[in-house]
Amino acid sequence: MTVVVPCFNEESVLRETHARLVRALRAGRGVTYEVLYVDDGSTDDTWSLIREFAAGSEHVRAARLSRNFGHQAACLAGLRDATGDAVVLIDADLQDPPELIPDLVSRWREGWSVVSARRTERKGEGALKRATAFAYYRLLNSMSDHPVALDTGDFRLLDRSVVDLLGELGGQELFLRGTISWAGLPETAVPYRRDPRAAGTSKYTLRKMLELSRCGIISGSALPIRATAAAGLVSAAAATVVGLARRDFGTTRWAYSLGVQTLAIGVLGEYVNATLRHAQDRPPFVVGERIQRSRTASAPQPTIAAGVAR
Repeated sequence: MTVVVPCFNEESVLRETHARLVRALRAGRGVTYEVLYVDDGSTDDTWSLIREFAAGSEHVRAARLSRNFGHQAACLAGLRDATGDAVVLIDADLQDPPELIPDLVSRWREGWSVVSARRTERKGEGALKRATAFAYYRLLNSMSDHPVALDTGDFRLLDRSVVDLLGELGGQELFLRGTISWAGLPETAVPYRRDPRAAGTSKYTLRKMLELSRCGIISGSALPIRATAAAGLVSAAAATVVGLARRDFGTTRWAYSLGVQTLAIGVLGEYVNATLRHAQDRPPFVVGERIQRSRTASAPQPTIAAGVAR
């Protein structure tokens, strides 16, 4: 199993994070593990600490990005470099408890491809942050073209098949939790209470949170584009009906013109959306299970595997 830990200027908390991770992983029965730190262009002593951890343990590997590319890019870099049959994504700030990892592993052993950690309580966060997060996940789920796990971040366990799928996907609009939900592979959740940061301050500024929210909506839903086209069609139709009723199209010409223009923008948006889907380079479908015949047995023997077909 590989535990991927993206880091950005986490020197104040990283020693405690590493100690708790090691204790939690050692407590797991029959689990061979590695910890893969990904330094996302830190400017403090984060990388020095990571090098110290790697020098002191054969279970620690690390990668350092050339600059700060952002949290989602650091997560993807870790997923592509991970070697375990299962991969856990967890932030370094200890808001997500490493002690929950054995529970995630237990559910994975039951056969789940994705085991998410679902937040039931968010300690140390203001009422506005909790309310906007609650509303956003439900808005995203209602708008998305596929179901999206509610109240979950990137803290989760992924089976090797899911990791390989994510590693193959390209595109600059990274929203990993949405892509994982898009795959539709068997997913369950383990509830937990999210803790306040152990030290330091959040690196997710308002601008970064808004950008992540934008990526989530754009990459997972065509509803905003189609709503524009629908509004234009309704406006043009209403202007036509009113003009016919009054037998005077002069007073409704501006509304009809606006509706046609909006409809045209919506149609153009559909082509832009098709270009986006092509640029995301997602496979047309994902095979969640296969049953194959054994070449050595006379009777069919089921062999189950998760994979991707293009």
